[in-house]
Amino acid sequence: MGCCTGRCTLIFLCTLQLLASLERQIFDFLGYQWAPILGNFLHIIVVILGLFGTIQYRSKYIIVYSIWTALWVAWNVFIICFYLEVGGLSKDTDYMTFNISMHRSWWREHGPGCVRREVPPPTTRGLEDHSYISVTGCMVEFQYLEVMHSSLQILLALVGFVYACYVISVFTEEEDSCKY
Repeated sequence: MGCCTGRCTLIFLCTLQLLASLERQIFDFLGYQWAPILGNFLHIIVVILGLFGTIQYRSKYIIVYSIWTALWVAWNVFIICFYLEVGGLSKDTDYMTFNISMHRSWWREHGPGCVRREVPPPTTRGLEDHSYISVTGCMVEFQYLEVMHSSLQILLALVGFVYACYVISVFTEEEDSCKY
């Protein structure tokens, strides 16, 4: 096989997906976003499985990868709808943390150009452990950064799905030609 085959391209795409998912996983950990952390973890495992299947000529592993990419696209569409508040979803709910904590996206307070300032809580509330955060001057709002991350994931998953289907068909043709 040549260097610019569908197989090599799928290996490259899986590697890109792995890097993009690891980057996203880091920022989700920083924001205590438990639902995306779990999704990213599963995605990383399946991408490694797809990478292994592509390298080892295992079409069943690539089939699992291609099915997962369809689910991954659906998850990222949900995240986009969540942060853009489409269809009754609200980015101010605790869905991403499984209602365990009040944490939000890490980008909310640490986005590019954001100035973060802690404001002491009112004394009448009695919340000793909590402080209020004031964020101003962000160049890009946090929800658009999250949408950009999800859009990149969708793009990589769709291209990966197309190449996975192509590589599966090539592997199937090679298996059929070896039988005769």
